[in-house]
Amino acid sequence: MTMLIPYAGLSPVPWKNGGGSTTQIAVFPPDAGFEDFDWRISLATIAEDGAFSEFPGVERTLALVDGHGMTLEIDGEATLLSKADPVAVFDGESRVVAKLNRGPSTDFNVMTRTDRCYHQFGRRVLSGESRFVARAPVTVLFLAEGDALEICNDAQRISMVRFDAVLLDQGTTWTLQAGQGTIFIADIHYYDSEEDLEEDDGLYE
Repeated sequence: MTMLIPYAGLSPVPWKNGGGSTTQIAVFPPDAGFEDFDWRISLATIAEDGAFSEFPGVERTLALVDGHGMTLEIDGEATLLSKADPVAVFDGESRVVAKLNRGPSTDFNVMTRTDRCYHQFGRRVLSGESRFVARAPVTVLFLAEGDALEICNDAQRISMVRFDAVLLDQGTTWTLQAGQGTIFIADIHYYDSEEDLEEDDGLYE
């Protein structure tokens, strides 16, 4: 079922250490906590330098949405997250320390539990009208930049503002209409069998 997730209806949760806050966009199962989700998508604001929480058995993608980015030390190796190179992929059990570049950073976060599912992350710059096909069993489209986006097909028309997300049905085709903007796409696939896990695990790293 296609579902709009308005950012205005979500509430940020402050971190216990005071270093930032997280706004959960979507999670499955719907009532899952940090220990038992299959997948989780969120928006985090990092206000000061510090270590990330560890999530063993989870694959993570982090994408810069707002701010000047940060340097991530991932198991001792530095990775710069910036507007020029806004995406980092790493294992949830890695030791990750963030060092901010000139102020707070807002980031889009996708997490999938590797023994159940995996994700692909996409980024598209919009200008005018374009076409989009939701190909995965779970597709979340997020408006990262731009004031407004309208998506429509023969059955539905959905209006979005910045930081809104929409969960799309597999196989549906949409027309995207925006003046200027950037969308993030999170495609989530479940493993159908142990054979699929062996063949596909790590394919999208």
